[in-house]
Amino acid sequence: MSETATTYAARAHARAQEGSVVETQPTVPSTSISDPPAGVESRDVLWEETLGAGGYAARALPVGSRIRLVDIEGDTCVALVLHRADRPIERLCLPDTVKLQWQAYPGPGYLLLSDMGRVLASLLEDTAGHHDTFCGTSLPAEIAARHGSGALRSGRERLLLALAKHGLAERDLPTPINLFKGVRIEADGAITFLPASSRPGAHVLLRAEQDVLFSVAVVPHRLDPRPAYRAGKVRVTAWRGRPAAADDPARTATPEARRAFENTAEELALAVRTGGAR
Repeated sequence: MSETATTYAARAHARAQEGSVVETQPTVPSTSISDPPAGVESRDVLWEETLGAGGYAARALPVGSRIRLVDIEGDTCVALVLHRADRPIERLCLPDTVKLQWQAYPGPGYLLLSDMGRVLASLLEDTAGHHDTFCGTSLPAEIAARHGSGALRSGRERLLLALAKHGLAERDLPTPINLFKGVRIEADGAITFLPASSRPGAHVLLRAEQDVLFSVAVVPHRLDPRPAYRAGKVRVTAWRGRPAAADDPARTATPEARRAFENTAEELALAVRTGGAR
């Protein structure tokens, strides 16, 4: 007889797994992580999770939160989307992000802007060096054509699953930014994929500039030509922090950045005055 053939046996089997740890799973409670970031108290950790190929997650995080993503194996690709937590109709808009900063290649100080010209997050640190604001994430037909029609899922499917856990649907999915894998736009407009965009231990550190819904999927870049479904493990850690100060470098770097932060501050102040009703 199978060890899970009866309810009692199944319960005993399930309880026997208590304390088991696998490579890709959340740390629960998050405050129990053994190595919090330097200068961070364990009690301030909001989220710690390791995601493998095909993994996805979504978490609501308060303004000021720091979110660090670490490329554990040096071969990951993370599709990221952001929504304003209390009004998810406002979400990441890559065309405005690129246009308003006159820059399509993210690096330290880069802002991720909403479709309403406000700042959702700032990129504070970046040791990967290459990210992609052009290509979006993979579609089901692309994954099937390259990897076969098995259990593998596209970036779009994974992000939709993440959003569904927060009551959002297909119409709420914006074009994601791809972290740790980059592209280069050639003079003739052709897109060149940069396969060796990251390295083991490379990380990006983001700061939430509003209360945000932070959603990620670890999936191959849609231009990755390899036949294997390859996206290395990534560790996500988020902790409480202070919002950007008035003299923060990300805020004062350019006239466009100042205006975006002013738009954000005005909206947040209005939300406070009206009790969140908009």
